[in-house]
Amino acid sequence: MILSMTGFGRAEDVFEGKKITVDVKSLNSKSFDLNIKIPLRYKEKEFEIRKILNDRIIRGKVDCYVNIENLEESNDVKINKKLIDSYMNELRNIASDAPEFEYLKMAVRLPDAITSRPDELTDGEWESLAKIVNNAVDKFEDFRKTEGRTLHLELEKNIKNIDKYLSEVIPFEEVRIQSVKERYQKSLKEFENVDETRFYQEMAYFTEKLDIAEEKVRLTQHLKYYQEVMDNEDFNGKKLGFISQEIGREINTLGSKANHAEIQKLVVMMKDDLEKIKEQTLNVL
Repeated sequence: MILSMTGFGRAEDVFEGKKITVDVKSLNSKSFDLNIKIPLRYKEKEFEIRKILNDRIIRGKVDCYVNIENLEESNDVKINKKLIDSYMNELRNIASDAPEFEYLKMAVRLPDAITSRPDELTDGEWESLAKIVNNAVDKFEDFRKTEGRTLHLELEKNIKNIDKYLSEVIPFEEVRIQSVKERYQKSLKEFENVDETRFYQEMAYFTEKLDIAEEKVRLTQHLKYYQEVMDNEDFNGKKLGFISQEIGREINTLGSKANHAEIQKLVVMMKDDLEKIKEQTLNVL
C-alpha cells in the first residue's frame, strides 16, 4: 500500500480546565527529521513525544506543535524570583544607568518570569497528552492514506503509459533496420568492386549494435516489478526510487540505439512519464 510522506493531523481535548491541542504535519525527506515545539510544562515529556512520532511516522520532515490554553480563571500564579533577579542583573549589565523599577518592569515581561498553574505535571495529564498526540497521528495517517491512493493512481497511469509506448516501438524495428540497409546499399552503388561479403558482415555488426530486444525485455520487467512493489509492499518509497532509476537506464539505452525518428519520439514520451514517476516517488513513504 502506498502512503504519502505529506500529511497533516490535529487533535485536541480538555484536561482539568486546560485545552491541549496537538498539530502534526510533514513533507518528504530522506529520513525522519523532527521539529517539535512544546510548552515548558511538557518539556520533561519531550523524549516520549518524540518516540511516539518517530515510531509511527517513520520518515519525513515533520513539524509537531503542542499548545495549552487555560479555559478557567485561576489565581494560582507563580513569580519566579530567581529568574527575575537574573534577568535584572543582565539588564543592568547592558544599561547600568536606568532606574531600578524599569529593570523590574522589563524583567517580569520576559519568558517564564510569571507563570500560572505551577503545579507539577501529573500522570493523568501526561496520559491525556499522550492520547491527544496519538489521536493527532491517527488523523495524520488517514491523510497519508488518502494522499497515497491518489499517488498510486498517478504512478500506475504513468507506468502503463511507458508500457504502451514500448509496445508501439515494435512496428518500427524492422522498418528501421530495412531503412538503414537500403540507405547503405544506395550509397555503395556509387562505388565499384564492392566486397558484398564484407558489406553484409558490416551490416550484421551494425544491426546487432542497433538491436533493442534486451532493453525491451529488461524495461518490461522493471515496469512489472515497480507495479508489484507498489501494490504489495509497505513503506516502499526508497525501493520504488531505485527501480525508477533502472527504468531510466533502459529508456536511455533504448534512445541511444533507436536511430529512428518515430522511436525517438516514443522514447521522449517515455522520459516525460518517467520524470513524473520520479517526482511522485519522492513523496512515497
